[in-house]
Amino acid sequence: MKPDTILVLDFGGQYCHLIARRIREYNVYSEIVSHDISPREVEALKKKFTIKGIILSGGPQSVYEKNAPKINTEILDIGVPVLGLCYGHQLIAQVYGGNVKQAKKKEYGITYAKIIKPDKLLKGLGKKEKVWMSHGDTVYSLPKDFEVLASTENCPVAAFGHKKKPIYGLQWHPEVIHTENGMKMLKNFLFEI
Repeated sequence: MKPDTILVLDFGGQYCHLIARRIREYNVYSEIVSHDISPREVEALKKKFTIKGIILSGGPQSVYEKNAPKINTEILDIGVPVLGLCYGHQLIAQVYGGNVKQAKKKEYGITYAKIIKPDKLLKGLGKKEKVWMSHGDTVYSLPKDFEVLASTENCPVAAFGHKKKPIYGLQWHPEVIHTENGMKMLKNFLFEI
């Protein structure tokens, strides 16, 4: 029997392996793959795994840099839920036509996110959540068909969701213990979405 699997796309972020471990803590298998995996390579993996979702990890670069790691955009349309974290959050917004640029004020460390719309991903959370940020760039505006789910004092789009498709982004890092309800957010992605 093929195990249900979450693919974690590695953009070189320091927490990529931690994301994979957190998923496994919920008894769900995760497989770390290269950020530039092709739809054909995903199809080949389906011989071994039942792919249930994709998580785009964080990374040290800026999405708008010339040589920044990109994603094969067809990956976003293979019919499974997608969650972008930090760099992955920014990349999804950019791919769909959102505005990502250097933040007026970089966020490193603990901050508080105001939950605007507690949909499936942020279900069961408070109106204000303690989260861990580590970013110099920010999503300033979303493409059409997306909506803001949370914001912080310095980050107008700290979390977003697509209005119709199961595509989400979190600017913060749910996988680290400093994000108080981070495991609940990952659990929501795994079992609600």
